[in-house]
Amino acid sequence: MDIKFTQRPFYVKTMCVLVSLIALGYLIIVAKEILSPLVFSCLFSILLLPMASFFEYKLKLPRSAASMLSVILMLSAIGIVLYIIGSQLSSLANDWPQFRAQLDVTGQNLQQWIDARFHIDAAKQLNYVHSATSKALASSTTVVGATVLSLSSILLFLVFTFIYTFFFLLYRTLIMKFLISVFLEENKKMVFDIIEQVQYIIRKYIIGLLIEMAIVAAAVSIVFSLLGIKYALLLGLITGILNIIPYIGIFVALIISTLITFATATILTKVLLVIATMVVIHLIDSNIILPIVVGSKVRINALITVLGVIIGEMIWGISGMFLSIPVIAVLKIIFDRVESMKPWGIILGDEEKKQNRLAKKLTLRKKVSPA
Repeated sequence: MDIKFTQRPFYVKTMCVLVSLIALGYLIIVAKEILSPLVFSCLFSILLLPMASFFEYKLKLPRSAASMLSVILMLSAIGIVLYIIGSQLSSLANDWPQFRAQLDVTGQNLQQWIDARFHIDAAKQLNYVHSATSKALASSTTVVGATVLSLSSILLFLVFTFIYTFFFLLYRTLIMKFLISVFLEENKKMVFDIIEQVQYIIRKYIIGLLIEMAIVAAAVSIVFSLLGIKYALLLGLITGILNIIPYIGIFVALIISTLITFATATILTKVLLVIATMVVIHLIDSNIILPIVVGSKVRINALITVLGVIIGEMIWGISGMFLSIPVIAVLKIIFDRVESMKPWGIILGDEEKKQNRLAKKLTLRKKVSPA
């Protein structure tokens, strides 16, 4: 079958690939509610596997107890972070009168600038704002309903994710046997190698991301505290969490930090200092922290990273943005070990330096070899 398929015209093979990708993409979008928590729980179970193994083999706990204890510890860590963010947000809500006053002053200055620049008086500007506000209020019921539905879906998503994580840890031996037994005997060694590499790379990648997140959050919080920025801890945590999303996350964190600082600070210089701090920390993170902590774990080029984040957001929303890089890393591991898919592994990877070194070696050999 493989020989017949390779002998077919290029456009036939291209059509088959495109149809397969369209069908697979459609199934992924339709099954989002099932697949998204499953993928997250798979990553969490890979991360928690050493801890569960320690509880099971070192402390002699039953596998069910070891798995449950690992999940509970992870929930506790996430709960502590959410509690800190929630307490900071409650304090931020107390400054709402100051927000309104700052926004009123900014709105008046903006009205004067528009009047002077575009010759549109304040009355016309207010009429436009009132019409836009009435349209927004007309759909407020829909917005509130969608928000409540979104919160309930997030809660269900988290519940099912942690339940799946527990079951993945509990039945990990059964899942491993199933994955190996699905393939032919001559491919079992390669399948086992792929599974082991996926576990190793993903675990190291997630640990690297967590370390990077902690470093960035601590750096932003410390610098903002030294600069006298209000809610430095909250802005540091937000920046660290959003920094997990490549390129886009730091931009969103910059906007949030700038807006909060603008609303709470009376001096414009602090806003400029916040922007400069975020840019400098991002440059240090991208060029020093990321290559050392994370870059050695997953070699994916920047173009594929950006495309993966965008496509992930289009398919699964915010969860797709977080999952895009781990999924691409898993695909690269598979592509690098399957002969017919190695070209796809090349396009996903960041092997330019290795290729340059190889080209230099070949050039030197040609020069050294006799004519």
